[in-house]
Amino acid sequence: MNPIFFKIGDICIYWYSIILLVAFLLGSIVVIKECEKQNIDKHKIEDLVFYSIPLCLLGARIYYVLFNLDYYSNNILDIFKVWEGGLAIHGGIIAGLLIVIYFTKKNNIRILKLIDILVLGLIIGQILGRWGNFMNGEAYGPVTSLSFLKSIHLPQFIINGMYINGAYHHPTFLYESLWNLIGLVIILIVKKYIKNKEGLSTSIYLIWYGTGRFLIESLRTDSLMFLNIKIAQLVSMIFILSGILISIYIFKKKSTD
Repeated sequence: MNPIFFKIGDICIYWYSIILLVAFLLGSIVVIKECEKQNIDKHKIEDLVFYSIPLCLLGARIYYVLFNLDYYSNNILDIFKVWEGGLAIHGGIIAGLLIVIYFTKKNNIRILKLIDILVLGLIIGQILGRWGNFMNGEAYGPVTSLSFLKSIHLPQFIINGMYINGAYHHPTFLYESLWNLIGLVIILIVKKYIKNKEGLSTSIYLIWYGTGRFLIESLRTDSLMFLNIKIAQLVSMIFILSGILISIYIFKKKSTD
C-alpha cells in the first residue's frame, strides 16, 4: 500500500495521520454525546478531550521510545521523528488513565462512571486506528500463503496489502480491528440491558481487549520486547486481571448495598 495520502512539494500527508484524525474525532464525538446524556458538563469534557489527545500521543511515543532505548539512546534526534512511526497504544492508554484520575478528582466525577464512557471512544478509535497500520504496511503477522488469505474471504486490496517483502503475511491489524468491533457491540448490548452498574463497560473492555491483544500479539512480528517477553502480552494480562477485579468489585458492591 502507498502510505502517502497526498504530497505537495516535500510535504507529505500520510494515510496513518488521516485515519488517526478521523478515529480521534469520531471517538471524541461519541464521548461528548454520551457525557451529555449522563449530565456531565459538556464543556469540561471538551476540555478533557482537547488536552488528552496530544498528551496521549506523547504517552504513546514515550512508551515506544522507552522500550527501544538501545536505538534511541544513540539516535536522540530520531525520538522526534514521529512521522517515521513508533506509537504504542498501551502508552497512550496509561497516559489517558493518569489524566482521567486527575480530571475526576478535580471535578468531583466518579471515575468508573467517566471511564465507562471513555472506553466507548477508545475502542472506536482502536477499530479505526488499526487501518492506519495497514496503510503503513505494519502490525502484520508471520508469513502465510495466498491460499489461506483467500480462504478467509479477504477483499483483494487487503490481500495485496499483506504482500510484504516478497511474501504474504497474516493481517493481524484486521484481526484486532474486528475483535475490537465485536467488543464494541458486546459493550453496547450489555450497556442497553444492564443498568446502574458503573464500571461494567470498563471491565468488559479490559477483559475483551486484553484477551484479544494477548492472543493476536503472539502472531505479531514487530512486538516491543523486554527480557524476551512481549510487553503487550504482559500489559494485556494486567488488563484482564484488572477487568476481573473491577467485575468482582461491581457485583460484590451491589450485593452489599
